[in-house]
Amino acid sequence: MKEFFTKHGLKVAGVIVGAIGGYLYYYFVGCGTGSCPITSNPWRMTIYGAILGLLIFDIFKKEEGRGKEIKNIK
Repeated sequence: MKEFFTKHGLKVAGVIVGAIGGYLYYYFVGCGTGSCPITSNPWRMTIYGAILGLLIFDIFKKEEGRGKEIKNIK
């Protein structure tokens, strides 16, 4: 389990932060009329936020093999 969190800790943090952010967006902004397909339901907005958090936090991962390929090109 420790190895999993070492390898995927940033992704897990992104999902958690995104889910909290999605729910807070629903709670404070939301949709007053209920006609908005995503923001009118707290479950949908939480899942949407979790996916966005995963994608945003995944941008910051460190790629190990990429620098060697670029360095050897002459």
